[in-house]
Amino acid sequence: MTQDRRSGGRRSRSMRGGGIPQLPWQRVSNPYSPMQMLDRERMEVLHRSSMRILSELGIRVMSTRAMDLFEKAGALVDRENQTIRIDETLVKEALRTAPRRFTLTGRNPDKQLEIGGNALVFGLVAGPPNVHDRINGRRAGNLVDYENFTRLAHYFNAIHILGNQVCAPIELPANSRHLDTYRANLSLSDLSFHCSAIGRGRAMDAINMMAIARGITLEEMRASPGVITIISVNSPRLFDDAMADGLMAMAEHGQPVTVTPFTLMGAMTPVTLAAALCQQNAEALFGVVLTQLVNPGTPVMYGAFTSNVDMRSGAPAFGTPENTKANIIAGQLARRYGLPYRTSNANASNAVDLQAAYETEMATWGAVLGGANLIYHAAGWLEGGLTASYEKLVLDVEILQNMMEFLRPMPFEEDDLGFEAIKAVPAGGHFFGSEHTMSRYETAFYQPMLSNWQNYGSWQEAGARDALERATGLWQQALRDYQEPAMDEAVREELEVYITRRRAEIGAGEP
Repeated sequence: MTQDRRSGGRRSRSMRGGGIPQLPWQRVSNPYSPMQMLDRERMEVLHRSSMRILSELGIRVMSTRAMDLFEKAGALVDRENQTIRIDETLVKEALRTAPRRFTLTGRNPDKQLEIGGNALVFGLVAGPPNVHDRINGRRAGNLVDYENFTRLAHYFNAIHILGNQVCAPIELPANSRHLDTYRANLSLSDLSFHCSAIGRGRAMDAINMMAIARGITLEEMRASPGVITIISVNSPRLFDDAMADGLMAMAEHGQPVTVTPFTLMGAMTPVTLAAALCQQNAEALFGVVLTQLVNPGTPVMYGAFTSNVDMRSGAPAFGTPENTKANIIAGQLARRYGLPYRTSNANASNAVDLQAAYETEMATWGAVLGGANLIYHAAGWLEGGLTASYEKLVLDVEILQNMMEFLRPMPFEEDDLGFEAIKAVPAGGHFFGSEHTMSRYETAFYQPMLSNWQNYGSWQEAGARDALERATGLWQQALRDYQEPAMDEAVREELEVYITRRRAEIGAGEP
């Protein structure tokens, strides 16, 4: 093993004051070719069916401005029914200007993210109305828990980007609570974040506040994006006015947009995977076109969130074989159009248990094999997205770190082949004390933070704590060890002035 390789092994383990072992913060890339589940002919069939949906059925858009933009571009706009039909020409023109990759820079430029190519980014869970941990139980989302999850996302290096509201702080006014969550994002972490795009105002607040935190102008933010958003299409085939306004505000200012249809087979789409993928593809491409009509060159991601429902109850299911296939095939579609790809590794378990683990693993493998550039909800998602879980976040970080190590390339040189070590140990012997082993034992393998590899007797003597109990201890320790990233006081004051002004404007009825 070369000295560089040995140093790399040492760098792969980070201990915070003798605390939780974890990998260092790093940009992750997937060096392997994505899986091709469908051949070229079947991919073309999916594409053609998607184009028929766009040109013959159309998408309903509840935004006059969006209709104006499409009409000016030559689309067929039925204003009475708010339906827009587009042909493949508009799609091709949008794909011509949409970038294949882009960067995203939070207030710490050392943690700049590349989105696209073979880059892989892991995001914090977003959107649950509830939170849960083993100590306090299940409860409604609140600002204290929101801030704790933000601290954990900053502490655990496997999480690269914050989601749009890890939980909703429902004790705060609904029309202005985004200001409080943006403040938490910017003060308790130095990561980029997904902002809310429910309306123009929330999007603009995120853009302005990130610019303040970075000490740059909006024009400079346009050239160097700092926030990103998810535009959730209301499948089937509906863009509401708030989402359309949010998308257009982000695009105007050059901030990335991820267009993600919420397509559950048997509920929001027909029951077959092929039909779901066609509908997802049509809805995603429609949103891509809108970003480019607003501002050609706007960074935009192909978003996929296709899974199935339990046909007995209608409840969403995730981490299923169908969901895993959808993650892979959606990646093929994104690459066909030259767009960065976003998906998720969701699960439907109501508890941090075996189901939560195997469904998350299935979905994660589907995302990675599909060539995902952003795995959203990658840490903390539980109960089909209704709960953000402290213990699940720890479990997910372990899964993500295992994946990061799996994706690490395996270069080797003559000494790594170990021929002399094999020669020196007699048949039937062992390598525990060999020089080859002793010079590498500290860095040879991934060191887990959650797994326990003691034998049964030692495990019992140590308290017989299972993985769930250990996860509770880990998030508690992480919060104790957390250190808030420094922020210039002048910047902090400017953010507070902005928040105060905007809260007053929102209270007066302004967006």
